[in-house]
Amino acid sequence: MNTKQLVTCAWVCLCAGSLFFSGVRSALAGAKEGGSSVDVMAMLSAHNAWRAKAGVPALRWSSQLAAAAQRWAEHLAASGCAQTSSGSGYGENMYWSSPVMWSDGTQQVSRKQPQDVVASWGKEAADYNYADNSCQAVCGNYTQLVWKDTKTVGCGMAVCADKAQIWVCNYDPAGNLIGRKPY
Repeated sequence: MNTKQLVTCAWVCLCAGSLFFSGVRSALAGAKEGGSSVDVMAMLSAHNAWRAKAGVPALRWSSQLAAAAQRWAEHLAASGCAQTSSGSGYGENMYWSSPVMWSDGTQQVSRKQPQDVVASWGKEAADYNYADNSCQAVCGNYTQLVWKDTKTVGCGMAVCADKAQIWVCNYDPAGNLIGRKPY
């Protein structure tokens, strides 16, 4: 490789690296501002994998539900990140994740993926007793996740001031009707 090729190669690598890190900074800036970073296909796929295990129909994504979930996630992030119901009339699951805490006291947003979020709800299946439609501990997120009559889902995520994150998914029609089994 001659000097001109080497300089050109170094310039291309520098520019590519700059574009990459600029994209990373933009993504993190969006997250810090409360913007959603929900991967729609990954979220839908994670939901439908758990639903397939329960033998219920797959869900479709709803932009309307996602917008409502995003607004509620941003509201929660702006008001301390406590998990409180929106009272929207939709079915609703929430997930909170603490920030990564470093020994020097700095905090960073943890890397949670839709699969992590949905798996946390799906794992509640271990506490659900289908025979008598009861929970040993917590299973309401699971039963909403696999509610047979639910057709659509939409989710949002926001980052809280302390770098924790709050995820919200809305479901329509809502599940968890008293006295009814999810499937």
